[in-house]
Amino acid sequence: MKLAPHVAAVHDLSGIGRCSLGVVLPVLSVMGCWCSALPTAYLSASTIFPPSKEFTFRDLTGEMSGSIAHWKELGVRFDALYSGFVGSAEQIDVLEAFFHAFKEPHTLTLVDPVMGDWGKPYRTYTPEMCRRMCRLAALADVITPNLTEAAILLDEDYAAAPQDEGGWSEWLERLSLNGTRSVILTGIRPRPGMVGAGSYDRETGEIAFSAAHEEPAQFPGTGDLFACVALGELLRGRSLESAAQRAVEFTAACVKHTMALDAPVEEGVQFEDLLPQLA
Repeated sequence: MKLAPHVAAVHDLSGIGRCSLGVVLPVLSVMGCWCSALPTAYLSASTIFPPSKEFTFRDLTGEMSGSIAHWKELGVRFDALYSGFVGSAEQIDVLEAFFHAFKEPHTLTLVDPVMGDWGKPYRTYTPEMCRRMCRLAALADVITPNLTEAAILLDEDYAAAPQDEGGWSEWLERLSLNGTRSVILTGIRPRPGMVGAGSYDRETGEIAFSAAHEEPAQFPGTGDLFACVALGELLRGRSLESAAQRAVEFTAACVKHTMALDAPVEEGVQFEDLLPQLA
């Protein structure tokens, strides 16, 4: 019997809110992966909740370095290295060293370059962090940026982001760094009422697009959900196009399910009931 793929998941952890490790661990586990968490920070609640003087944020940079050193001592090996939100420029440097230390010829490295959305970097991201994230993403086998993050990676104005398959194809090819990494570009809208993703496969050079019906709400954590479903499918041996399509379909289904429940947006998508679909 084949052992479960071992994934190092580098994300923050929110006590309240379906995002980051709160999504990644159950989703990848139900998809047959063994996940080892490398938390970047602990937050009492995701940042989508209203600001509060009681809000808790614990930077875990020191614990990251200590954990990596311990893992090296233990001789741990990974089938995939997967990074998402990071809290500082120093953490990006730690991650770069982590990739160099643990990436083997068989290891799949996926970087979700979480830097911003809707044309603006997140308030915690400085220009220096964006530059370092570009450098980290250059080490990846696969990246999953949204249009805002793609614009940052390409040093383009978000206002000039493409609106059709021709333009998205051009960006996908440029994001691939001359075909050295695969790309899944999320948040594209091929026609009114539809949202999806475009992919560039470095193995074949093929570009593909997929889309699903868009619900009238924006939920936090859907980027994390999308990326980990795509990773799970890739570790099952699926093609990049198939992985992107599955991630689009499952994320859309979770959003639709959450809308039907009339659940609070800030709690994130209610994905738990749909997990059996991924098993």
